[in-house]
Amino acid sequence: METFLQQLINGLTIGGFYAVVALGYTMVYGVLKLINFAHGDMFMWGTLAGWGLLTTVLAGLTDLDLAAILAAAVLVMAFIGMLGMTIERVAYRPLRSAGRLSPIISALGAAFVLQSVARNVSDARWRTYPPGLLKELPNLRLTGSVSVSGLQILMLVVCVAIMVGLYLFVQRTRIGTAMRAVSLDHNVSRLMGINVDRIISLVFMIGPALGGLAGLLIGIYYGSFNFTLGWVFGLKAFIAAILGGIGNIPGAVLGGFILGISETMVVAYGPNVGLADASAWKDAIAYVLLITILIARPTGLLGETVAEKV
Repeated sequence: METFLQQLINGLTIGGFYAVVALGYTMVYGVLKLINFAHGDMFMWGTLAGWGLLTTVLAGLTDLDLAAILAAAVLVMAFIGMLGMTIERVAYRPLRSAGRLSPIISALGAAFVLQSVARNVSDARWRTYPPGLLKELPNLRLTGSVSVSGLQILMLVVCVAIMVGLYLFVQRTRIGTAMRAVSLDHNVSRLMGINVDRIISLVFMIGPALGGLAGLLIGIYYGSFNFTLGWVFGLKAFIAAILGGIGNIPGAVLGGFILGISETMVVAYGPNVGLADASAWKDAIAYVLLITILIARPTGLLGETVAEKV
């Protein structure tokens, strides 16, 4: 039981990261019915930008971990948010009426460009965050050998706050109402006085900015990364969005936690069922879950079947 509880805590932490990144996919799909394949690489750029800030500009503040990290978080979110708006304006907006295939190809092209630039900037090497960040956070022992590190607690609190804050923003504010209107019908939204282009730009700012913040947190949590992080982690976050029902914010959160917990349980209990190197199988569980949910419930766990517009 203690092993189960410990792995559950670890899974919730990783699942929180998946969920925050998945929110970017689900927001863009909600308003444009577009899979933003560049989102994972924008998330990776958040990790890269955070590393650059904490090892250069903010290196003198590393004795004040919280001050340095807060400053890095604000700057990373601003940078990645502007990057998301730029990509929407350059790569997606001109193709908005070009059918479904062209925007997808453009999204893949934007993803490859971001990854290639990151590879050159980082010299295609693993990069390491400054050691000891947030080392002063106290650990919490729950029972026996089950414990939660202070870093895990902080990551979970931040991830949950982002999810709840975004949900309330979309559901309770005028801008959120406009986003929901645009997700239903662009033309009717224009007739109601909504600036559709501005709302879409805002979505492309908020989603990537949150993804960039998640990238910074993951860099601090794992300590190292390379330029392929966006493709691997972003693909899993996309799977999480599909699991919960893409276009559905609570669904993205649920899918992220299910995926994170599933992976940690495979690593913990895989040897008991004959998987000698269970860690090598944890990536496979994501695709098994994806295939299963697409067969059993194509709209996702919390998704709803809607009529196709013609």
